[in-house]
Amino acid sequence: MHRRPLTEFGRALLVARVVALGWPAATAAEAAGVSRATTYKWVRRFLDEGPPGLVDRSSRPRTIHRTAAETVARVVELRCSRKLGPHRLAAVLGMARSTCYAVLRREGLHRLDWLDRPTGLRIRRYERERPGELVHVDVKKLGRIPLGGGHRIHGRSEAVRGRGAGYDYIHTCLDDHSRFAYAEVHRDELADTCAAFFRRASAFFAEHGVRVERVLTDNALAYRRSRSWSAAVEALGVRHLTTRPHRPQTNGKVERFNRTLLAEWAYVRAYESNQERLDLLPAWLHQYNHHRSHTALGGRPPVERVNNLPGNYT
Repeated sequence: MHRRPLTEFGRALLVARVVALGWPAATAAEAAGVSRATTYKWVRRFLDEGPPGLVDRSSRPRTIHRTAAETVARVVELRCSRKLGPHRLAAVLGMARSTCYAVLRREGLHRLDWLDRPTGLRIRRYERERPGELVHVDVKKLGRIPLGGGHRIHGRSEAVRGRGAGYDYIHTCLDDHSRFAYAEVHRDELADTCAAFFRRASAFFAEHGVRVERVLTDNALAYRRSRSWSAAVEALGVRHLTTRPHRPQTNGKVERFNRTLLAEWAYVRAYESNQERLDLLPAWLHQYNHHRSHTALGGRPPVERVNNLPGNYT
C-alpha cells in the first residue's frame, strides 16, 4: 500500500531524534517508517542548510537542455511535408523518439488530423460563441438507388449496368456552435431551391429558439449571383459570407457532417430502393441531433447546446 511521504514536522522529528537525541539512524528510520537512506538524506540536508533544508523542493530539473532551433525546424518541416510520425522522424534525423514527440507536442503538430493533408498547413479551428451566430450551408450530390437495389446488392454486373437513376441533392444547414443540423433532399441545387431550403432551415432553428445571424456558403453561383438567394437572406436579416476560393476547409464543419451523413445514413447498409433510404433520413437526423455523442462537444449531443442558450454547459 502506498504510504504518504514525511511531512515537514515528521522530517524535523526524524532529524531531532538523530542529531539531538543521538538515536541510531536505523532506529529513527524504523520509528518513522522510512528507510535509512531517507533518514541520512534529511539529516544531511539539515546539517547543510538548517531548518529550510527540510522544506519541500520543486522536482523541476535545475537545467533544461532545449532542442536546437534548427532541429526543431527540421522536425516541423518533415512533419508538414511528409506527415512523418515520431518513430520515422527519429530514424531520419537520428534523434530519440521521445524527443521528436516532445517537439511535435510543443509545436502543436502531434495530431495529424490538425493538419490539412494536401498542403500540410495547420488547420485553424474556431467555434462561434452561441447558437445561430453562424450556420454553414452546403449541398451534397448523391447517386440515387435503382428499384431493387444497386451494385451494393447485385455487384458490378449486367443486372445494374446502365440503370443510372440520376442524383439526389442533400441540402444541409449546420449550426457552428452546437452542430445542430437540418437537411432536406431535393432533385436539384438551383438558386430557387437553395433559397427556399434556407427559409425552411431558418424556421426550423427558430422553433428551437435559435435566430440565425450569419450564413456561410461556398462560392457556387446559386449563392453568389442569385437574386432569390439574396432576397431570402435579406428578408431573414441574415448576413451572407462565402468561403475563400479553393479552400473548402473554411466550411469544414458541414463538410465533416457530410462525411458522417454518408457513413451513417447513405451507405450504412444496402438499400433496395432510393425511397427506402430517403424514408430513414428524418430518423437519422433526430438521432444525430438528440442522441449521437459528438467529440467536439465533450461527448454530448448537439441539442444540449441548443437548449442551453446562456452557455453554461455543465
